[in-house]
Amino acid sequence: MKKKTFTFSAGTVQYFFDAEFSHLEKLVAKENAVIVTDEHVFAKHKSRFKGWNTIVLKAGEQYKIQQTVDVVIDQLMAFGADRKTTLVGVGGGVVTDITGYVAGIYMRGIPFGFVPTSLLAMVDASIGGKNGIDVGLYKNMVGLIRQPKFLLFDFSFLRTLPKTEWQNGFAEIIKHACIKDAAMFTLLQHNTLRNFQKNSKLLSALVERNVLIKTKVVVADEFEQGDRKLLNFGHTLGHAIENMYELSHGQAISIGMTYAAMISQQLKGYTGTTDLVNLLSKYGLPTFAKFDTKKAFKVLLKDKKKDNVSINYILLTKTGKGVVQPLLLVQLQDILKQF
Repeated sequence: MKKKTFTFSAGTVQYFFDAEFSHLEKLVAKENAVIVTDEHVFAKHKSRFKGWNTIVLKAGEQYKIQQTVDVVIDQLMAFGADRKTTLVGVGGGVVTDITGYVAGIYMRGIPFGFVPTSLLAMVDASIGGKNGIDVGLYKNMVGLIRQPKFLLFDFSFLRTLPKTEWQNGFAEIIKHACIKDAAMFTLLQHNTLRNFQKNSKLLSALVERNVLIKTKVVVADEFEQGDRKLLNFGHTLGHAIENMYELSHGQAISIGMTYAAMISQQLKGYTGTTDLVNLLSKYGLPTFAKFDTKKAFKVLLKDKKKDNVSINYILLTKTGKGVVQPLLLVQLQDILKQF
């Protein structure tokens, strides 16, 4: 096991790489903790939850809503949870988002930690302190930024992941390569999804590399005033179409990155669109897709990254170098019409 500590505005977060789930007991006593997980994770790893107070949620993005939060809060009250209780999210991005959000509002804030069980949660969703829920078609419309006390990475959870969830995670890994790490882009080109599934050392190094990329960006810009915006590459359009078409997060972000690369080609002279499209396809992710551009633009108008006349769009000047590009909404509307 490898431990790293990072300092954020409100305190430190401990990262435990190559850890075992059993180490959780050393971080928080069972009698002072409540685990939040979903029915899929619970069914596949039931023995791990023995002796823990556990809340089991329905699985899926469609349950990342206020009604689920209300259910969790009711169960916390039934458990007698107080301000000394630690909430532990054991699951994918939906579970970590809900857990962090509930921990931020229950009794005006209780401590929490995460054991991410999906590749997507390990490299993205569990890191950085963004917690929240969806409202209708609008992703993460309600939430807060608050850091967990710890992140425990037990890679054995990945063994039970379906292929689609591996692909979801690689969408965010490819995103990190596009905005910050050209060498990792090349590494991904020279490997396949199967290589990473079969080689635990290769996978462990890849996960840690991505965790550190995102963490360093967030430590430098926790509240998204500058460089943290780069992490939204592919997410502006991606979030708009994700709930419109019930796409997985990875599928939506992949399509979003494809069109962001095309806009980058148009506005920044980016020359790597073909390489990016080929890489996304290699990892089983969609690229070009037909979608209702008018409806997508209407959803974009509710995006948190926009003001009255413009929106910050993340583009690429080259592979490994993302930039924040303010686009007038009328300009973006014209660009979307071309698709």
